[in-house]
Amino acid sequence: MREFNEADRKKKKARIQIQENPDNLSRQALAQLEDKVKDSLKNGYLSCPTAWKIAKDLSVSKIAVGEVVDRLSIRIENCQIGFFKVAKTPYDNTDHKSVDGEFITALETLAENKQLTCMKIFELSGQFKLKPMTIANEANVRDLKIRECQLGCF
Repeated sequence: MREFNEADRKKKKARIQIQENPDNLSRQALAQLEDKVKDSLKNGYLSCPTAWKIAKDLSVSKIAVGEVVDRLSIRIENCQIGFFKVAKTPYDNTDHKSVDGEFITALETLAENKQLTCMKIFELSGQFKLKPMTIANEANVRDLKIRECQLGCF
């Protein structure tokens, strides 16, 4: 995978508006966040679950971590809902056949109202006891658009 460069940053800023330092962190806290991100890289990338852990460990928002990652020209990998650079396994259609009708209704209602976001996928995951990736797969099978990554990646 190629590096996240200035052209990527400009293209993303045209699609997604994230303010600089969204949590209004002090210089010290921002430096600590940057150091934690840099220290957590594996092969030059930061995994989505690691970014979430950093946010939790430092008591900052996920979007603050995403903003720092963008500013440092780092790419996120292993999206928890399968959007980018995920170690792919063959799609198993058995999960698709066994999902609850109430879950499908909730998923489609969110999509119709343009509220099917990364955050909502994780809420549905807890509510229906399904893996976030299973929910994202169901959305993809039905051509439902997932919006607003909690890290600001999409």
